[in-house]
Amino acid sequence: MFSSHDGLCTIGELAEHLGVSVKTVRFYSDRGLLPEASRSTGGHRRYGPDAVERLGMIRSLRGLDLSVPEVRRILDEQDGREGDGAGGALEDAVAGRLRVLGSELAALRWREAALRLVQECPPAERPDRLRLVGAVAAPPSTASLARFWRAWLPLRMPARSVTAFLEAAVPPPPDDPRPAQVLAFARLHAFVTRPCGDGVGAGSCQPRAHGVAGARASAVLYAGLAEAYDLAGAELRRGAEPSTGEALDGFVDAYASTYGARDTLGFRHVLAGRLAGDPRIDRYWELTAEVISAPGCPPEPTPGSAHDWLLAALAAQVEVVAGRGGGRRGPVGEAPVSVAPA
Repeated sequence: MFSSHDGLCTIGELAEHLGVSVKTVRFYSDRGLLPEASRSTGGHRRYGPDAVERLGMIRSLRGLDLSVPEVRRILDEQDGREGDGAGGALEDAVAGRLRVLGSELAALRWREAALRLVQECPPAERPDRLRLVGAVAAPPSTASLARFWRAWLPLRMPARSVTAFLEAAVPPPPDDPRPAQVLAFARLHAFVTRPCGDGVGAGSCQPRAHGVAGARASAVLYAGLAEAYDLAGAELRRGAEPSTGEALDGFVDAYASTYGARDTLGFRHVLAGRLAGDPRIDRYWELTAEVISAPGCPPEPTPGSAHDWLLAALAAQVEVVAGRGGGRRGPVGEAPVSVAPA
């Protein structure tokens, strides 16, 4: 290749050796990625033997779809002009590209499932399906679901408590969704973006108990409920019927401790009645279970289904006690109202 007396080659020879165009070599040279060794008396570019390996490296990096600035940083580090030459620039660039590709692949998988959803439904249903899935980005965002729940939470509730609640209440979109999951998520998005109170509750986005407990007391309540829901979720997974036990005790204690009441039979009786009359959003939790559950498996427990299990257990206990003549209502003060997403 380097047949000249000085061991250098022309731009054409370099391009031919690596199977690229002269224009490509010139592009990298003009941007400082491929330094010239010298110029001929006629002003033509000349390259040294190291240009072959360097151009090969540039092609490999560009083949990974790394940008020209990223390639420059990697080569500069390799040359010892930046960093310690340990390969940090390459590692960062590859990690960044993998993140981008992951998002792109998630979007493609979501679009594929959405297209199959439209393709497989009866023609008469396609306009509604298109409207639903068309309102959701690909990959989908959970921002609308988070906004919905923030409207239910007490004002000035500690940020850590809000984050913990949202992690439990907002279902992450599946990485490789089935058409049914795409439909469920799209319906979930439509549900939370309706005017507040439309079929959700008594015309108010926030549960009534937000006016009873302060922000910090509500944070305590939500933390206690989260623990009770986890315990109830384990019972649901093993198919247990609603019953008394640690989960129900924790559920009641969350309310009692928040409102300064004692856990008595009278308190449980009033609590059961108040919770039963609370606004409900069962549809949200039904759709959430569809989004997060594996195909062919029982529905995954949600805070909503755990709340229903605990409420059923509480109601059954109160009914049994009342039937035995032990349902005397003691003075429990102002009985709490549920802030749980029933």
